[in-house]
Amino acid sequence: MPSSEAPVGATYADAGVDIAAGDEAVELLKPHAERATRPEVLGGVGGFAGLFSLKLDRWREPVLASSTDGVGTKLAVAQAMDKHDTIGIDLVAMVVDDLVVTGAEPLFLQDYIAVGKVDPKRIADIVAGIAEGCVQAGCALLGGETAEHPGLMADDHYDVSATGVGVVEAAELLGPDRVRPGDVVIALGSTGLHSNGYSLARSVLLTNARMPLAGHVEEFSRNLGEELLEPTRIYARDCLALAAETHARTFAHITGGGLTANLARVMPRGLTATLERSSWTPQPVFGLIAQRGKVARDEMERTFNMGVGMVAIVAPEDVDRALAVLTARHVPAWILGDIRPADDPDGPRATLHGSHPRF
Repeated sequence: MPSSEAPVGATYADAGVDIAAGDEAVELLKPHAERATRPEVLGGVGGFAGLFSLKLDRWREPVLASSTDGVGTKLAVAQAMDKHDTIGIDLVAMVVDDLVVTGAEPLFLQDYIAVGKVDPKRIADIVAGIAEGCVQAGCALLGGETAEHPGLMADDHYDVSATGVGVVEAAELLGPDRVRPGDVVIALGSTGLHSNGYSLARSVLLTNARMPLAGHVEEFSRNLGEELLEPTRIYARDCLALAAETHARTFAHITGGGLTANLARVMPRGLTATLERSSWTPQPVFGLIAQRGKVARDEMERTFNMGVGMVAIVAPEDVDRALAVLTARHVPAWILGDIRPADDPDGPRATLHGSHPRF
């Protein structure tokens, strides 16, 4: 006889999307998100849109700056180690340190987390890192989105991205037009690889050299995974302090493409930045990659930051003050080079000379 019970229809959960887990994730991440706020934020977590009251009386002619970025394949290391509470710091750094190059103060950030399957604890860990990054940068975490993608991503895989917005006074906008011959290039030290070049680093160290992430590495005094997950330094507040106390011309965030390619982006035609390799020694992780992978120097320098995460160009009379400001803020800094007229106006806008000591 036919059953009198109504057939059970398909559900969203059957298709792989767990709404209850998503709700649990939101509850777990709320305390983290609430840490990363500013007085201008209106409302709390859970609305359809984040609200930010821009106090226009602070600026005569405000210019909004916006940046979007992700973390790249550093995520693969976090997922392999099942450690997710610092990757959010990297995400914030990639966004806000692009904003501050223009002199903009980061105001707020919104994140997007795509997952194969929602794990509430893992989502909360990721957002905890994002919130910590926002606190370090002085911006608000204004909201975000978590999307579950069953069938498109493996259950334990995820990707993250974020967009940030900042503001700068039009008359204080930094850029190539401010750079002058005789200006001095100051390096701000990185914490290591930051969030670029991980496809090469992973290929060399994990695939070819078969080094275990849990293995202790003498050069690092810790295991390889801990070194590779060292969070990116966030320079936003340091750069804003430098701009406030010196005649800073501009900054360059050293990410994919390396030192010379990123510095060239803020150099005007007709000038070139001449940089000296002997002014610093890259951290051991760069030497390990170069040695284990037999990676040529040029390839290393166009893939990695090589120990310089941000560059400031300042007026020559402000060099001592700039170094003092950065030292007081516990940022490693040194004179990297200077700005000169280019022999060829269409030639390289930044060049490296000499050799690194002990590398």
